[in-house]
Amino acid sequence: MRRYPISFVSLTALGVLCAIPGALSLAGFGNLLHPVLDDPMAGLAFIVSAIALIGSGAFPLVIEKLKESEEA
Repeated sequence: MRRYPISFVSLTALGVLCAIPGALSLAGFGNLLHPVLDDPMAGLAFIVSAIALIGSGAFPLVIEKLKESEEA
């Protein structure tokens, strides 16, 4: 079984959790979560933050893969 770096797992999980309210807000259901999320721009901010978190989580994964290929 492949082991993933803990930073990859945690940042990707946070990115997914951040994308959920963003998608709900962009779909028009943000006010069900919080009145501030009724604005679609709040949903866009959540989506951009989710992309940044997932991208930040990808760096440790790439570094781990590079280390594995160097050892092989």
